[in-house]
Amino acid sequence: MTLLDLTPRAATSEKLTSLPVVIIGAGPIGLAAAANLVERGMDFIVLEAGDAPAHSVRQWGHTRLFSPWKHLVDPAARRLLEPRGWQLPSPEQAPTGGELVDLYVAPLAGLDEIASRIRTGAEVIGVSREGMDRTRTRGRAATPFVVRARVGDGQEEEISARAVIDASGTYTNPRSLSSNGLELLGMADIADRVAPALPDVLGRDRERFAGKRVTVVGAGHSAANTLLALVALAREEAGTSVSWLIRNERAERVSSSPDDELTGRSDLGVRVDEAVRRGDISLVQGFEIIRAQRDGEGLQLVGRRRGEIATHDTDVVVNATGFQPDLDMLREIRLELDDIVEAPRRLAPLIDPNRHSCGTVEPHGFHELTHPEPGFFIVGMKSYGRAPTFLLATGYEQVRSVVAWLAGDTAAATQVKLVLPPTGVCSTDQTSGGGCCS
Repeated sequence: MTLLDLTPRAATSEKLTSLPVVIIGAGPIGLAAAANLVERGMDFIVLEAGDAPAHSVRQWGHTRLFSPWKHLVDPAARRLLEPRGWQLPSPEQAPTGGELVDLYVAPLAGLDEIASRIRTGAEVIGVSREGMDRTRTRGRAATPFVVRARVGDGQEEEISARAVIDASGTYTNPRSLSSNGLELLGMADIADRVAPALPDVLGRDRERFAGKRVTVVGAGHSAANTLLALVALAREEAGTSVSWLIRNERAERVSSSPDDELTGRSDLGVRVDEAVRRGDISLVQGFEIIRAQRDGEGLQLVGRRRGEIATHDTDVVVNATGFQPDLDMLREIRLELDDIVEAPRRLAPLIDPNRHSCGTVEPHGFHELTHPEPGFFIVGMKSYGRAPTFLLATGYEQVRSVVAWLAGDTAAATQVKLVLPPTGVCSTDQTSGGGCCS
């Protein structure tokens, strides 16, 4: 690790290859990249903003995934773990996010060759080239990256790198409650009444919702999970009511089709539909939120519904509108992103949510993830931008291909494949955003 190294030097490829690869994020995908780098004998550093690996997954750890264990473990990680006595948990059983962390991610992060390279509490706030902003071109590809991180007590450090793999996800960057995508008017006044997606309604967050009028905004599976938990809470806590606001006329992303390839996902849709029919959930369709304001002890959402101004009174709002990539830290990196979904331009057509579900996305690797900035890659949920079609198995193949390319193994890097059953495989709906799987 090179911290604030200001010594003049020639930017040669030899110098570049002597530096570590920096991985941003110690979630399942970031650690899969680390496992692949271990197998390739390449040095790396993992920077994790949270206080422990998979910090974001831990936030929704009470939520059960749709996919079984056999589709949730990276092959390279498994090859490192099994010789140390680790065993794949019940292959056909779908774990919770917490079980995924405790039984897989934590043991992987604890391996000596990976644990020694993880820095927690290191929030990446910028990526660039040493001595170069994004406008300078000459010698750029041979110049080390510089990754700036905020560490303990607000101190900032810079780390030199040969390449950067951004696996930071999107969970900490929710989309706006406002239908136009801009910051919701009045948000500052009601921020303390807005909960993030997938709160632990029946556990640590119970007091926040018990006895309150609760409104869930969003039409995906994370919204459905939260709605069902709130219905259960309402049976136990008098005065709890549940509303569901969606801006479209129906929640198309919450499937209740018997033909759904994932029975857990279909069952979720069926249970929500039944709760709406019973009156346990008050469904408000076609509500486009414009602004929010305090209203006595509660709050009021103001919007447009079927061409007319409408209001909705509530006490607490759950923002389940999805997530989007944090691109602010990449302002000095040359990116090539799709104008609509903010995914790498070559990848965007493969993950278009208007054409694909998570089970129909084609395997892809370093080629589709390449930007005009050589050696820089966005992987995992963040690579999908605003598209909700991500799955962990696809992310694992992404990093396998990227690491092979960084190692100079072009043949392996270009031979991308994804072994899926006919039904496809999904990870969680909003590990870091989207409405496909949970």
